Amino acid sequence: MPQFFSNKRLILLLVGVIVLVALIFFTLKDRENASVPEQIVKDVVGFGQSVFSKPAQYITDLIDDVDLLLNTYEENKRLKTRLAEYASVQAELSDMRQENGRLKAIVGKEEDLRDFEPVQATVLARNPDQWEEKVVIDRGEVHGVKKNMAVMTADGLIGKVVLTTPFTSTVQLLATQDPTYRVSALVTGETEAFGLIEGFDTERHELIMKRIDSAFDVKPGQKVVSSGLGGIFPKGLLIGEITEVSTDDYGLTKQAFIKPAADFSMLEHVIIAKRTMMAVDGSDAGNTGEAMDKAADEAEGGSGS
Repeated sequence: MPQFFSNKRLILLLVGVIVLVALIFFTLKDRENASVPEQIVKDVVGFGQSVFSKPAQYITDLIDDVDLLLNTYEENKRLKTRLAEYASVQAELSDMRQENGRLKAIVGKEEDLRDFEPVQATVLARNPDQWEEKVVIDRGEVHGVKKNMAVMTADGLIGKVVLTTPFTSTVQLLATQDPTYRVSALVTGETEAFGLIEGFDTERHELIMKRIDSAFDVKPGQKVVSSGLGGIFPKGLLIGEITEVSTDDYGLTKQAFIKPAADFSMLEHVIIAKRTMMAVDGSDAGNTGEAMDKAADEAEGGSGS
């Protein structure tokens, strides 16, 4: 009896092998339709693949979207940087074209209000109590730096040197609250207008340009550059863009809020302007109202405005 059961197992094993070989041979043949077992296996495998592949594809697409967003962010930063450079160049080009038209008839002009030698410098320190007032840079008297030299970044004008040592200099920023700190400025565009940068609005984080003749049609969006008339700042340095214009209490002059072109809170590398022309003492500092008004009147009269 035990031998019978042993033979029965052997017979079942042989039948199973024969059936398996037959199925393999059957499935290897060229057929137009799949068998029922194949259909069941294929459907089950296909369903399993879809269950796992869809979440995997969703995660892959999500990672691709995040990567694309990061790339877009970096590209946007680069484009903003280039746009800031373009605005500076555009303002300078517009001003140069207008100046070129006025100076065509002048012969023997040896010096230019724009001329200066750039000196590269790095910000060393900032006093937390005067964060928007002053910075210390790593260039001093041994590098040819002197008091009242203009200082700028690649974006625009930021201030002037007020104190020098042999190897360092202190720069007072345009954002200072010093009421005697003035910068002779020029609104560029179809209509030119002179004025003075006097003060900084801490709530708006914008410069205040005053003493603009009310006869001039100054509008938001116009660029403001240094006029060069003060004798300290070279002409054509971008200061910022007008955001709002109002009339003073007496209606005789206008004042404008200027969004600075340079970011005063993020200063690392700066440029000192060593002017080739002889500077006029104090013309861009305190006690300059009468001198600047006279210079502006002469310049405006000469331009035919």
